[in-house]
Amino acid sequence: MSHKPLKKQWSPGLKLTILLVVIVISVLAIQSLNLQVWLPVVLRRVESLGVWAPIAFVCIYVVATLYLIPGSLLTLGAGVLFGVVLGSIYTFVGASLGAIAAFFVGRSVARKWVAQQIEENEKFQAVDQAVAREGFKIVLLTRLSPVLPFTWLNYAFGLSQVSFRDYALGCFGMIPGTVMYVYIGSLLGDLAALVSGGTARSRTLAEVILLSVGLVATVVVTLYITQIARKALDEKAL
Repeated sequence: MSHKPLKKQWSPGLKLTILLVVIVISVLAIQSLNLQVWLPVVLRRVESLGVWAPIAFVCIYVVATLYLIPGSLLTLGAGVLFGVVLGSIYTFVGASLGAIAAFFVGRSVARKWVAQQIEENEKFQAVDQAVAREGFKIVLLTRLSPVLPFTWLNYAFGLSQVSFRDYALGCFGMIPGTVMYVYIGSLLGDLAALVSGGTARSRTLAEVILLSVGLVATVVVTLYITQIARKALDEKAL
C-alpha cells in the first residue's frame, strides 16, 4: 500500500519570522538608497513607454508599497508625468492595489499566529473584535491622515480582524491626499525638480485645508480607537 508523502507545512510563527526578516532587510536596503536620485530615473523610463506608461507606473507603485517605500515621490512624479486628473487616478489605483496586496500578505502569513497569541487573553480578543466592528471608520480616518505611516498600516490592518470589504472601502480616504500631492507634482514641471524638491513657494489654501483635515483625522482616529478599546474592556469586565 502506497503512502502519500506528507506535505511540509510551515508554522504561523515561522511564517511571521520570515515576514519580519524580509521587512527588516527591505527597510535597511531602502535606507541605503537615495530615493531622490533613482526614482526620477525610473520615472523617466516609465515616461518613455508611451501608452504602457500608466500600467508600468501602477505596477511600480504596487511593488513600492509592498516593500515599504514611501510613495510621496512617486505621487509627485505622477503629477509631472500625467497631470492632475490622470495622475491622481493612476496613483490611487496603484496605492490601493499595493495596500490590498500588503493586507493579504499580512493576513495570510501572520494573522493566524496573532489569533493564537490572543486566544487565551479575553481582553485582547474583546478589543480586536470591537475594532473590527468599526473597521471602515478606522481605516478611512487613518487614510485621511498624512502623519500615520501608510505602508506599515497596510500590514498592520492585515493582522487585525478588519474585514476586507471595510479595508478596501476605507482606501477611498486616500483620495484627498493623493490629489494634493499630484497637484504639487504637476507644479514642479519636470522630473529633475524632484531631486531638488522644486522651487520654494507658499502653500495654497487647498493644501492648508487638506493638511488640516489630515491632522484632525489623526487626532480623531487616536481618540476613537482608544474609546472603542476602553468600551470593549468595560463590557468584558461586566
